[in-house]
Amino acid sequence: MDEQVLATTRRALHGVAESVIAGPQYRSHGTIRLAVSSGGFAGVAAPLRVQGTELVGPGGRWPLRGTLRELGVAAGVDPGAPEGLYSDTSGVDLDEPLAVDPAATELIEEWFARGDAALRAFAPEAGPVLWPEHFDLGIALEEVNYGVSAGDPGHTRPYAYVVPWTSREGEFWNAPFGARRWATDLPDAAAVAAFFTEGRAQA
Repeated sequence: MDEQVLATTRRALHGVAESVIAGPQYRSHGTIRLAVSSGGFAGVAAPLRVQGTELVGPGGRWPLRGTLRELGVAAGVDPGAPEGLYSDTSGVDLDEPLAVDPAATELIEEWFARGDAALRAFAPEAGPVLWPEHFDLGIALEEVNYGVSAGDPGHTRPYAYVVPWTSREGEFWNAPFGARRWATDLPDAAAVAAFFTEGRAQA
C-alpha cells in the first residue's frame, strides 16, 4: 500500500468521522463517541455510519466523495467538528474535496475491526471507543491506555499501542509515548490481544 494514498484516505475518513458523524451527534446527543461497526464505524447515538466507501443513514447511502459539507447535507445533518472539546483535529475543511481509495479504506476498516476484536478479548469488561479526536480505537485500564490507531502525521502506517499514564523504561517501551507495534506485525486479533496482554504485564 502506497503510504501517501493510505495517509490521504485516513485523513478523509477521519474528517467524515469527526465532522459528519461525531460533531452532529455531539450537538444532538452530547457524546462524541464512535464505535466499530460492520464494515466500518458508526456513531453510538447518531444513525449514521461509514460502511466501506459509503456513508449510510436512514435516508440512503452516499459515496464518500465530494466534500464533508455535501455529505452532511445529503445525510440531513449540519456538518462540523465538535466544538470546544479538543484542539487536535482531522484538519479537513468542510469544503475540501475528499480523496478516498477503496483499498486503503478496506485496510483501515479491517484494522479497526481487528483491534476491536482484540480489545474485547483482552478486556471484555471495557467497551472500546473510536475517538474522533485522533481517529483511534481504545480503552483505559488501571491508568494505561490500550488501542489501535489508523496512523497519524508522525506514524503513517496503522499501529497498536500501549500507553501508561506515567512513563516506563525498558526494551518493551519502544516509542516516546509507550509501546507501539505496526499492524503488519500483528496479523490477527489474537496477536493484537497478545501485545496488549504483554503490555499489561510490563506496565
